[in-house]
Amino acid sequence: MSKKFVYLFKEGNATMRELLGGKGANLAEMTAIGLPVPQGFTVTTEACTQYYEDGRKINDEIKAEILENITKMEEITGKKFGDKENPLLVSVRSGARASMPGMMDTILNLGLNEEVVETMAAMSGNARWAYDCYRRFIQMYSDVVMEVGKKYFEELIDKMKEEKGVTQDVELTAEDLKVLAEQFKAEYKNKIGKDFPTDPVEQLMGAVEAVFRSWDNPRANVYRRDNDIPYSWGTAVNVQMMAFGNMGDDCGTGVAFTRDPATGDKGLMGEFLTNAQGEDVVAGVRTPMPIAEMANKFPEAFAEFKKVCAILEDHYRDMQDMEFTVEHGKLFMLQTRHGKRTAKAALKIACDLVDEGMIDKKQAVAMIDPRNLDTLLHPQFDAKALKAAAPAGRGLGASPGAACGKVVFTAEDAEAWNARGEKVVLVRLETSPEDITGMKASQGILTVRGGMTSHAAVVARGMGKCCVSGCGEIKMDEENKKFELAGKTYTEGDFISIDGSTGRIYDGIIPTVDAEISGNFGTIMGWADKYRRLKVRTNADTPSDAKKARELGAEGIGLCRTEHMFFGEGRIDAFREMI
Repeated sequence: MSKKFVYLFKEGNATMRELLGGKGANLAEMTAIGLPVPQGFTVTTEACTQYYEDGRKINDEIKAEILENITKMEEITGKKFGDKENPLLVSVRSGARASMPGMMDTILNLGLNEEVVETMAAMSGNARWAYDCYRRFIQMYSDVVMEVGKKYFEELIDKMKEEKGVTQDVELTAEDLKVLAEQFKAEYKNKIGKDFPTDPVEQLMGAVEAVFRSWDNPRANVYRRDNDIPYSWGTAVNVQMMAFGNMGDDCGTGVAFTRDPATGDKGLMGEFLTNAQGEDVVAGVRTPMPIAEMANKFPEAFAEFKKVCAILEDHYRDMQDMEFTVEHGKLFMLQTRHGKRTAKAALKIACDLVDEGMIDKKQAVAMIDPRNLDTLLHPQFDAKALKAAAPAGRGLGASPGAACGKVVFTAEDAEAWNARGEKVVLVRLETSPEDITGMKASQGILTVRGGMTSHAAVVARGMGKCCVSGCGEIKMDEENKKFELAGKTYTEGDFISIDGSTGRIYDGIIPTVDAEISGNFGTIMGWADKYRRLKVRTNADTPSDAKKARELGAEGIGLCRTEHMFFGEGRIDAFREMI
């Protein structure tokens, strides 16, 4: 065989990220340092690339290797895949080398069929758990592998809850779930035209192929474009023995960070649910409990979890984002990765890790994503206020920063309202050069049309103004000075908040904080100055631009463009007259 396409967790390590993907490499590393990881194997990113080269087919060589590793898993676990007496159930998850949270697909409880579910119900004495796993598996497999769609199954669940007079999934009985499983299979047959697959090997190959396929789904493609992740990398697939968080009240599942991803404060932060599987936490179908309450529910598992968190942060020397399951009081670690964080949190964490002796100053500078720093050079929303807000719509984040103000529809109104001390957001179908003074007078600009290179976007970036462009969801009525978004009509003077970094639009007032190079930002920039080789100069289109650039540490003028001077108030008309 020319190439190895499948690795057991115990055969890999953290340095094999390109081959095993981030999740696979970290599962292998956690196995190597002795943490409680349900065992399994990783199908490599090269297998994904091969799948696309072979015309979106898993070739026989890769299939044979997957089956060989299922046999090895059976030896490790003492269970047998598809067995009626001691069945092995697995989860199938994606794992690209760069973290892409929620972008690709997962299937849990794979290996179930009518006979296996009855065995599980009898062996465990817990028929509710067995049929809960079965209906979840049918639902996930149908949605992810066969692309039937979630909504049909959710409608059946809602109908069942209504008939039984309950509000939560956990209130449904074993018999209810058994009926749901039958309804799900009937829905599958109705949509696909054939029976739900009962052969675990067929199920497994279908699931692996579905994860490879999800590398090319629309949301993954958008995420990759936004985060500069090459399409050629492909995703790995992790096949792992199931740990069950839904076997009763002494079981649960959760997600936690070793530090606060919004502020960077040190201390465990996260959420968990009892009697649930992982998807319940991330999908928001139930309201989770804060991680601190885990100490009361599973004191021993929580004590072990805290130790594991310390081990992982010390081992990786960075803030970790972890998924875990507790099965009958026993802790299992399903994933760890470097946690996504706000720019403010990234600076604090980098400085704190230096203070704690975990990394040196050069490493601290290298761990900051330069694109995130741009958001700190502009006003930002207060992190606590933002947590409680839900976006009303989204456009393109055309110029970074945050803005909150009263809606106005013309440049003249923006100037007039600003002159009397009002903070405004200029909302236009699209902007033109005539709008320049109104754009200047506004906190931010929101347009219905236009992209990242539109007039509004280019001018706003030059001014350092926040701008969200191309929000096609807005139904604009400029003549009557109103627009509609997310079912609400906004008229002149209504408050709106926009985020030019993410493109999100919020109803009402979200407080903003001004940018300043101080504290952790100042510290990191000081360290960056020590190690950098490149000098930074600024555009000097206007005196105020040059002054701001000097405040932010620029060392001289690199470019002076005259066109923005000509756009100035009292000049543009004279300039046009001259032309």
